[in-house]
Amino acid sequence: MRVNSFFNRNRKKKQEKEANNITQLVKNLDANLQNTKNLLDEPADLAIRKFTVRGSEHQCATVYIDGLVDGLYVRNNIIENIQLETEGKQIPDNKQKLFDELNQEILSTTSLQIGYTLDDVSNGILSGSTVLYLDGIDKVFIIKTQGWDKRDIQEPVTEALIRGPRDGFVEDLRTNMALMRRYIQDPNLRFKTYQIGRRSKKNLVVTYIADVIHPDILKEIKRRLDSIDTDDAPESGFIEQWIEDNYLSPFPQLMNTERPDKASAALLQGKAVIMLDGSPFVLIAPTTLGGAMQSPEDYYERWTIGTLLRILRYIAAFIAIFLPSLYIALVSFHPGMIPTNLAFSIAASREGVPFTPLIEAVLMAITMELLREAGVRLPKTIGQTIGIVGGLVIGDAAVQAGIVSPIMVIVVALNAIASFALPAYSIAIAFRIILFGFIFLAGTFGLYGIIIGYIMVNIHIVNLKSIGVPYSTPFAPTFFKDWEDLIFRKPIPLLTTRPEYMQTNDKQSTDKENRS
Repeated sequence: MRVNSFFNRNRKKKQEKEANNITQLVKNLDANLQNTKNLLDEPADLAIRKFTVRGSEHQCATVYIDGLVDGLYVRNNIIENIQLETEGKQIPDNKQKLFDELNQEILSTTSLQIGYTLDDVSNGILSGSTVLYLDGIDKVFIIKTQGWDKRDIQEPVTEALIRGPRDGFVEDLRTNMALMRRYIQDPNLRFKTYQIGRRSKKNLVVTYIADVIHPDILKEIKRRLDSIDTDDAPESGFIEQWIEDNYLSPFPQLMNTERPDKASAALLQGKAVIMLDGSPFVLIAPTTLGGAMQSPEDYYERWTIGTLLRILRYIAAFIAIFLPSLYIALVSFHPGMIPTNLAFSIAASREGVPFTPLIEAVLMAITMELLREAGVRLPKTIGQTIGIVGGLVIGDAAVQAGIVSPIMVIVVALNAIASFALPAYSIAIAFRIILFGFIFLAGTFGLYGIIIGYIMVNIHIVNLKSIGVPYSTPFAPTFFKDWEDLIFRKPIPLLTTRPEYMQTNDKQSTDKENRS
């Protein structure tokens, strides 16, 4: 009973606190300022500036968080305007008339809204706006004055290209929205804003082209975003995990990118782009397995080069998943399938190795993952050195010590290089996870184990969906029309339609009648 009463008291206090947050503002300036300070517990960076309207007795005050706002903007466009623009003017005695005059004639700001509650005030101050109080009025101006330091637009680190735009998304949401508008200057480009995080209240924007995207996809994305209930979302990965279809799957069901050109291309295909304030990685929804194997560079080069690169990636995916398991299965269970000379060479190289091929492969694969992880965590210059030197030294030392055979080192090295050739980091990680499963199946059942694993992965993929769209499409369900831009890519002038599997409202990506 005492425990229940304790929780009841806490719940009551919480409800009282929440009720206080939405308390209506009062007409007394000092009382409003004191309530604001009490609400935020008088933080050291809370800046309050009281002043009078020039030529009158009307008291005003600006309140903001130092470091979140552009101080010069506040001084030039708010305080100086009220003190200088009113010079020589007849200042009305009526408070409401002065409030309206400030709104319509004096404040030269681009974005302004009216707040009525302490909740409006606290949300505005904590998001980088400046609140302007006027004594005798029970409402305030909330003026957007965000001016914190932000990173300049730079080339994306995780998605390097030989040919293509060099700009990338940054942590600032407004900058990212401006980038999207630069790439797609279409009046139907839409930005719908949400607030994520009960405590962090971060802005999240869903971007789409209104007359292209299928309404059901948009509706489903909005429904899933509305279901998010968390204190904070520090990175777009949180959003991805909240709205994905199957959290047990190793495959990425939303693609992330730092490249505006990749995001704009997805919009033109009828997809949506989700941008979170504070993260340079935007999410593309929905996505498919075929889409994860494509890169923007495929379209920047001629169709022959783009097609060749895609074929190489599918070969790389096969090597990244199956090569070590095939080696284990053939050496351990089916040596008769290996050409005689190669079988003798493998047998000679394995002479003196105390472990089975399965143990060898697991040891080398784990070592490679450790080197890869260490290379990522260390500073860039040191990380590259660790990756190269560590791989060479450890591989050579392991062979010299007779722990692993030289051919196993070659197999694991080829496997690692193939995983680096994949365009999306998240899909490469998925393949690395599956790799271990195939290694154990091959070491236990041989080729039969690989076939069983292959069937299981395929069953999983054809049942997987991304925002309701089958992950395996356009392979299955089959859309033959979309195969012209899947593994083989037709020349750009012949790619006249959007992906059929997206069921877009506007199916044509070019207008041949107008072009001719």
